[in-house]
Amino acid sequence: MGAAEVARPMPARAFTARGLTRIYRLGEVAIPALAGVDLDLDRGEFVVILGPSGSGKSTLLNILGALDAPTAGTLLFQDHDLTAADDAARTAYRRDHVGFVFQFYNLLPALTAAENVAVVADIAAHPMPPAAALALVGLADRADHFPSQLSGGEQQRVAVARAIVKRPEVLLCDEPTGALDVRTGVVVLEALVRVSAEIGSTTVLITHNAVIAALADRVLTMSDGRIASERRNATPASPRDLHW
Repeated sequence: MGAAEVARPMPARAFTARGLTRIYRLGEVAIPALAGVDLDLDRGEFVVILGPSGSGKSTLLNILGALDAPTAGTLLFQDHDLTAADDAARTAYRRDHVGFVFQFYNLLPALTAAENVAVVADIAAHPMPPAAALALVGLADRADHFPSQLSGGEQQRVAVARAIVKRPEVLLCDEPTGALDVRTGVVVLEALVRVSAEIGSTTVLITHNAVIAALADRVLTMSDGRIASERRNATPASPRDLHW
């Protein structure tokens, strides 16, 4: 940085959404998925979004991750307008700023746990070592195992390590415990809470399971493509305290 340059402070707000609308079309039929969502998410916040199937949760998450684009409305990431971004800019945003964790692990079966994580580390600007990412999710001793040698919970934790190895500013989680039993789900949630705090990411987790909302700083409930309610947890719970 030159002497005349001054580093700009990072915005406190991670996302600012206004009037987000998403309409899918099936022939002549218009199917509304989002109906004018206004939303502010702060940096470092852990947010859980609840709602039944069809409420708009996944559509909103996909728009935050630039996997989908709104039909109308605006979405700012910090001070960058994602709704005005072209495909190259959206790809760069996903690569440089976002980690994704999905319900199904999508690991490459021919690669070890460490190699699955390294696939993302190799294209990231400032990654942590894959071994460090695996250690954060409690799998330092499973780095050389293939997915077929790992339990479902271990595979999901590898997926979490893969998502966070790039040190993302945003961590988006779509039903990350949906395919897991309670005990294994708690272990995965512990990993998510730990790594979110460690890397300081803005974490958004969508789920049908209302019990998981106790982990969040803030809980949003969606219905019919809108945010129907919002509440804050004065003291977020530990994953070990959850029972469902």
